[in-house]
Amino acid sequence: MNNSETYTPWTQEYRAETRAAQGDGWRCPTTGAVPPPIGLAATFARDSEYRAPAGLAYLRDQGTPGYEQVETVVAGLEGGSDALVFSSGMAAATAVFQVLPAGARVVVPETMYFGLTKWLREFGPQRGLEVVQAPMNDLDAVRAAVAAAPTALVWAESPANPTWTVTDIAACAEIAHAAGALFGVDNTVPTPVHSQPFALGADLIMHSGTKYLNGHTDVVAGLLVKAPGSSEARDAIWERLQLHRRLTGPILGPMETYLLMRGIRTLFPRMRQISATAMAVAEHFAEHPRIRRVAYPGLATDPGHAVAARQMTGGFSGMLSLHVDGEWQQSLRTANHCELFIRATSLGGVESLVEHRYTFEGPGSTSPKDMLRLSIGLESPADLVADLEQALEKAVKEDR
Repeated sequence: MNNSETYTPWTQEYRAETRAAQGDGWRCPTTGAVPPPIGLAATFARDSEYRAPAGLAYLRDQGTPGYEQVETVVAGLEGGSDALVFSSGMAAATAVFQVLPAGARVVVPETMYFGLTKWLREFGPQRGLEVVQAPMNDLDAVRAAVAAAPTALVWAESPANPTWTVTDIAACAEIAHAAGALFGVDNTVPTPVHSQPFALGADLIMHSGTKYLNGHTDVVAGLLVKAPGSSEARDAIWERLQLHRRLTGPILGPMETYLLMRGIRTLFPRMRQISATAMAVAEHFAEHPRIRRVAYPGLATDPGHAVAARQMTGGFSGMLSLHVDGEWQQSLRTANHCELFIRATSLGGVESLVEHRYTFEGPGSTSPKDMLRLSIGLESPADLVADLEQALEKAVKEDR
């Protein structure tokens, strides 16, 4: 991915935050521009022998010139060997399941991103996939699920959306590999700032780049990253993923690619502030009389805290859930009275969002009815706490 025509030959290895901020040392070879130019071409000229001098022939096949920088930087941040950018997180995640052999057996979390859960329900059977759900925070259950029959892939998400249960990534990787299965991890929520799944044994990492990597609520994107080193199964699935993207066309547009790289440059300072604010909000409401429970791995009282503290560094990300006391409609009323917290789906932006997941997901939702999912942004922690306090107060008065 890295070539001397578009990247400054740094003389030493730099830390991850430096690589992110400087885009791995990229400079435009023609103009010297520091941010990458936006290349809007869908096709590229060939020479008289029909060779593509820059390695680019058609947008769907190789992506835009900006792909190289994004893929190189994200692969580097994750400690991976290669990366593929996609048009959305769902395009990236479902690509993994689509390239598995027909009839493959996969073990996935009971609790994970609702979009992927729904896709597996709707399209898994059509593709002949045997989808087995297991509570990934219960290693005995994971071990039993994997051992029950030959398994091609074990998939994890930690912390798991929207309950923020924590998976022991190293232990699950060991279980998967002992059974001859690949192990993939959705690292969207912690990001490489707080979690390094490859160091814990993962084969693949998936990101919804829409979320924290971009961080500005203005791009939909996805990425897959390949672990360092070589194994027959890992190399084979990666070749299939490369071919899948080239032939099916889930490509990211030039403008979106530019914006995604723009967001990645500020990933480290954003995540550090967001995580610190999330901790402050979680601690404030942990003993609140109108909150039944706060789900946040950073709290010492959280069931997943010990594992999270062992495998996450520098913070616990910006997602938490409040379980509001009283009838479940109380949580919905609380969301409706928020002023700073915006009632919107998605997560990972600079603005804080609140969502009543049960209402949003509709029929088939397994989200608790009393739960509000919070995505913490870059606002003042005191302002966010005050907004939730006044919303809780108004919800109580409305109920009387």
